[in-house]
Parts: sequence; structure tokens; C-alpha cells
Amino acid sequence: MINLTKANEDYLEAILIIEEKHDKVLSVEVAKLLGVSKPGVNKAMNILKENGLIEKESYSEIKLTTKGRKIAKEIYEKHQAIKKFLLALGVSEENAERDCCLIEHIISDETYEKIKEFLKK
Repeated sequence: MINLTKANEDYLEAILIIEEKHDKVLSVEVAKLLGVSKPGVNKAMNILKENGLIEKESYSEIKLTTKGRKIAKEIYEKHQAIKKFLLALGVSEENAERDCCLIEHIISDETYEKIKEFLKK
């Protein structure tokens, strides 16, 4: 996997979420979902494009590449699993959402695998 920053992982995840809801992804929608500026989104999109994770022409929609989609899905699945785990522990919905956004970027592969095993029980 490409060594992505937490922010870049968040951008990929946001693109996937918007795409699944609206089919078409625009920078302004990504900015709105993540609570960031449009120039910040444009800078991040250039990095993701350079890494072959998205396709985007100036002022056009954003599309995940096959590689970008694979990574975005892995990030989103990790997010969902951690949130489900926290909810199973009795953490409130609001705290589970906030905490899983932080945890998903720093959790070890071993711990993540153990969470997935726990959730299968």
C-alpha cells in the first residue's frame, strides 16, 4: 500500500462515500463533507492524482482509479469495523464515529485483525 497521510486517507474515503451516494464527485462536495477549504481539496487531489489514485481534470469530477478504489474501500472497511467494535463496547454513536476516525489511521494490523475476529463472533 502507498504510504498515505491521514488526510489523504480521509480524502479517498470521502470520495468513495460521495461516489456511492451521488455517483458524481466534485471538489466542493469533498470540502463540505470533510469541513475543509476547496483549495485544500484541490491540493490533496493533485497529490492523489500524482500517486495514480484518482483521475481529475481541472474543474471536473473526481474519479477513483482501480488502485484508488481498492485503497479507499480498505480504509472505509476499517472505519466501519472499528466503529462497529466501539458501538459493541457501548460507546455512544457520536463518540464512536469521532474515535474511529482517529483510531483507523494509527491502529496496528494485528489489532485490526483481532477486532475483525471479535466482530465475527
